[in-house]
Amino acid sequence: MSRNKSNRTTHIPRASESAPARHAQDSGAPPDAGADAPQAHELQFYIPATGPPSRPRRTLKHDDTFAVFDSHGDIGATAGGPDGLFDHDTRYLSHLELLIEGAQPLLLDSAIRDDNLSFYVDLTNPDIFRDEKIALLKDSVYVSRTLYLKDGSLRERLEVSNQSAEEVRLNLSIGFGNDFADIFEVRGVRRAQRGRAWAQLLAAGAVALYYRGLDGVLRETALSFEPDPSLLVDSVATYSLRLAPRQAQTIFLTAASRGRLPKSTQSFFNGLTGLHRELKAAAGQSAHVETADPTLNQILWRSTADVRMLLTKTADGSYPYAGIPWYSTTFGRDGIITALQMLWFDPSIAIGVLKRLAAHQAEDFDARADSEPGKILHEMRDGEMAALGEVPFGLYYGSVDSTPLFVILAGYYARRTGDYALVRELWPAIERALAWIDGPGDPDGDGFVEYARHTEQGLRNQGWKDSHDSVFHADGRLADGPIALVEAQAYVYAARRLAAHCARELGLHARAEELARAAEALRVRFEEAFWCEEIGSYALALDGEKKQCKVRTSNAGHALYAGIAQPDRAQRVADGLLDSRFFSGWGLRTVARGESRYNPMSYHNGSIWPHDNALIAHGLGRYGFKEGVAAIFESLTRAASYMEARRIPELYCGFRRRHGRGPTLYPAACSPQAWAASAPFLFIQTMLGLEFDHKARQIRLVNPSVPLSAGEIVIRNLSLGEARVDLALKQDARSAISLHVLRTIGDVQVSLVFDPDVREHPLTTKG
Repeated sequence: MSRNKSNRTTHIPRASESAPARHAQDSGAPPDAGADAPQAHELQFYIPATGPPSRPRRTLKHDDTFAVFDSHGDIGATAGGPDGLFDHDTRYLSHLELLIEGAQPLLLDSAIRDDNLSFYVDLTNPDIFRDEKIALLKDSVYVSRTLYLKDGSLRERLEVSNQSAEEVRLNLSIGFGNDFADIFEVRGVRRAQRGRAWAQLLAAGAVALYYRGLDGVLRETALSFEPDPSLLVDSVATYSLRLAPRQAQTIFLTAASRGRLPKSTQSFFNGLTGLHRELKAAAGQSAHVETADPTLNQILWRSTADVRMLLTKTADGSYPYAGIPWYSTTFGRDGIITALQMLWFDPSIAIGVLKRLAAHQAEDFDARADSEPGKILHEMRDGEMAALGEVPFGLYYGSVDSTPLFVILAGYYARRTGDYALVRELWPAIERALAWIDGPGDPDGDGFVEYARHTEQGLRNQGWKDSHDSVFHADGRLADGPIALVEAQAYVYAARRLAAHCARELGLHARAEELARAAEALRVRFEEAFWCEEIGSYALALDGEKKQCKVRTSNAGHALYAGIAQPDRAQRVADGLLDSRFFSGWGLRTVARGESRYNPMSYHNGSIWPHDNALIAHGLGRYGFKEGVAAIFESLTRAASYMEARRIPELYCGFRRRHGRGPTLYPAACSPQAWAASAPFLFIQTMLGLEFDHKARQIRLVNPSVPLSAGEIVIRNLSLGEARVDLALKQDARSAISLHVLRTIGDVQVSLVFDPDVREHPLTTKG
């Protein structure tokens, strides 16, 4: 990666000046908004806002199975949330409700463990009346629920204990049911027809729920209760309990998707032990980061746990699914960006991403799937609706940027790890991706990749901002395609440069020169076509008539990430991004305040996306704007400090930062979300200037800085091939950096580089 050697600065607004008086556009309503509302064929992919759930939601995930509970540990007991036990895009449990004498218990506490492995709930009974008299005083019974997911099943341990001095008799019921809804039905899509559902009692403590879909597939949820309930019917299990003072009764419940019931109650404990073993193995292959700031540590620990939870075993290796609840599946762009942001921290994630996407690279033209030879996957689904073609996302390729991003990840993975054997294995897929960029990706041959959906079932917009209204002109008119996005060209530039590097390492010198020339030619054309003096930045896009979309957006910041921007224009882009129109105090908005479609509550037109901020900050860092990097990092971590469980969500609203208040949440945001959870790690790489040189056996920290809030950053188990390093960085009040190498294993040096051309300080040799 090239770096500008100068340490230039740019103005950074203070939180108090992050927004002047509101403009008329701040109301968020673009001109004639109703006329530009999603059309009928676009509504099927729209996630409607139905109001907040009456109880907070909690999520668990293990491989392809995830669950959304309410704070009581119930599913579907209250309206407003996408509750359920889901597996492979199908809901396998839509109702699970615990009642004491027909009444909802009182919540004492509930929380997901810090490592995301299990969910704990503490409950007690309300006052229970019989014949207008209190039969059971509140707080007499303590109920402890422990829930986790493993091997396609929900497993729960339920302990009911009598905390009173009197004998207690009560009926405890567990209601259950399922609709076998496809994930797109849960999102709001209505179907004209559905399959047939029925239930069957299997034994005194077991029941099965069945659904024969229109695709002919029989889907099954098997539930087991141990010990056997006093009464079991097809929708409720009832236990008639008689508890002496201090006596407890333990009940085990399993709900297994696809009928995969564990063999015994002991599997509850064995399964939990297995989860801890998996987590320990995953932690052993990644780095660990700790700072002197407890709040920042909590954010980093939660982010690490979220990425690990979203990692999913597939036939091609582990893959980070995009997010819960709506995107718990393979997404090309999301997986690549997650792997890029985590690359220095855990390069093994990139292996699974590259192999899976190469295995599903498009081979044919398919209009319904927006598929063209060499194109990299956008989204994969395997629910009933995808199988029937009711949605086009079984294997869907409607993404203009996944293909160059795939090449970028392969190139950066090689530079990070020195694993050119994998690059050689992937080279045919890389060449097919490059052929798509030069061929179907540029249908008019003007040198720019562009997109236009082939059918109305496809996505109207196919960049990372894929809302129907995310690409528009200055007056608010939606742009007609084919559309050439600014960031897509930047990614192609970086892809060609990195592919050229890989080709040289593989001995393909003529191909390397060809790719380098193509990258430089694109850089020249890009500056001519995309720079817009009127807005002092790069245009959002070129429309189908090659007219610029003269809108100030965060997309231009990705030109800095990819390194395509010439330095003087990079300075102007940076100045604009750090101006109060973009910089809210909580991060950078996707669209600048004052633009025609700016709306701080919109999905893509004024909200704040952590991964977008991380990529832009990385771009600022490579051009020398370290103060801007620090400002954005502080704003995002400050926002995360207000989030429940210190979890960084997919996005939040773009309102300005106000004293004494946290950021405004976006109600339909996925949380956890892979590329949001991984964003802090790219910030750390950027601030520390981490670079890896396998030939020299060196890890370099180039012009590093330490966030003031962090005080000190300690990184353990940082890898260079088989070697490992532990190191600590401190920055004093005068901005002087001190580096301490705490441990080395294997052949590795750590170098603190203040100027790559002037001085370099090797601090260790062979360990």
